[in-house]
Amino acid sequence: MQVRRPAVFLDRDGVLNIDRGYIGKVEQFEWIDGARAAVRRINEAGYYAFVVTNQSGIARGLYTEADYRTVKAHMERGLAEAGAHIDDERFCPYHPEGTVEAYRRVSDWRKPGPGMLFDLMCHWPVDKTASFMVGDKQSDMEAAEAAGIAGYRFEGGDLDGFLAPLLRAVEVRHER
Repeated sequence: MQVRRPAVFLDRDGVLNIDRGYIGKVEQFEWIDGARAAVRRINEAGYYAFVVTNQSGIARGLYTEADYRTVKAHMERGLAEAGAHIDDERFCPYHPEGTVEAYRRVSDWRKPGPGMLFDLMCHWPVDKTASFMVGDKQSDMEAAEAAGIAGYRFEGGDLDGFLAPLLRAVEVRHER
């Protein structure tokens, strides 16, 4: 049996990278200040680092799943250069008003639905009581609540500076 570990669920656009709307090309991707250090801090603290991201640009025909994966690979290389990694990720390419038929539908993976978080919790031995979500939108907070974990809204600035006290607070609560 695997030992359960806490997880930090991270939204991508607006948390790890600057949200310029529909990031489908590497040239559009720009790290948020402190993002790579924050992921390294998550790794070093023994938490799983997960990304859960709505990607309706795929459903809207603005970029493809292959484009998304290219940006993801770029992000992974940037994290590796900083001694950090994402353990796993989920993305939701669906939107009920999408222009690409294959992706036009309602999905519980689309935040505020908790589907992506639940799927990761099913595939990894997550200690739900010490896990939390960091997002920049109300839909991220609603997804966290629906999944039964804490949610913290990041409104910009240095992600590592924002995350450090959250990790310490959860560790202290969990040790009690």
